[in-house]
Amino acid sequence: MTAVTTTTHTTTHTTASASATATANATAAAPLAAAAAEETRQVRRRRRLAPGRRLPATRLIGPAVVLALWVVASAAGLLDAGAVPAPWTVLETGSRLWSAGTLPDDILTSLQRAAAGFAIGLTVGILLALASGLTRTGEALIDGTVNLNRAIPTLGLIPLFILWLGIGETFKIAIIAIVVYVPVYLNTHAALSGIDSRFVELAEVQGLSKYRFIRQVVIPGALPGFFVGLRLGVTGSWLGLVVLEQINATSGLGYMMFQAQNYGQTDVILVGLVVYGIFGLISDSAVRNVERRVLSWRRTLSS
Repeated sequence: MTAVTTTTHTTTHTTASASATATANATAAAPLAAAAAEETRQVRRRRRLAPGRRLPATRLIGPAVVLALWVVASAAGLLDAGAVPAPWTVLETGSRLWSAGTLPDDILTSLQRAAAGFAIGLTVGILLALASGLTRTGEALIDGTVNLNRAIPTLGLIPLFILWLGIGETFKIAIIAIVVYVPVYLNTHAALSGIDSRFVELAEVQGLSKYRFIRQVVIPGALPGFFVGLRLGVTGSWLGLVVLEQINATSGLGYMMFQAQNYGQTDVILVGLVVYGIFGLISDSAVRNVERRVLSWRRTLSS
């Protein structure tokens, strides 16, 4: 009888101890579970602040909406056909100009002018930004001069450049180069100046040479700003080309539009504008794709 009583007390004590241990574990685990749940809620809340996943072909949605509105307004007769021809009229005119060989020649001429001016402006902008951003002497000699040039309207330099370089192709390419190099220089120089000084101190502690410092610290740090300037330069080259090809030109998209203005051919003018817009969108998208690949190491909202 005594053994049975002892066993009963032992079992009761063990059960009570196990229950107490379970209660203690549950009590200790409750704050941890609450903290985990709160952390999960915070993560979800943070995720809601981001723009979300990138949609495919998002940059084409806006132009597609504009085109759809244009089609609907033209079909409903809301637009004056003489002022704003219907999209199918513009398409027919473009097809006719392409078949006649006029549009391909004008496009090729415009591409050659834009490419030549862009290449020169890009090279000059990069070299001036490096010289000004990496040396105090270069900054003293270059930065103020470039900002003075930026304050002067580039298209206002056309009469002076005509006197200097003549009325031919040279002055057109020179103006496009100026339009391109200014944003490339400004954004690249700003990116160079904005590199964290702690990176410079770390490079000095590591004993990096000037070449390795530029290659491993300066160039990666300046690339985001450079690509911003590159996109602005690409767009600027097309904007400058529109104006320049209407000044004593005998070919090019701007010349085609200028001649259409004289004869009241609105559809031809819209053909030129559509071609300019397509080339501008393609070039900007190409720069964006290169930027995304080169700067794939960055974690940003757009990525």
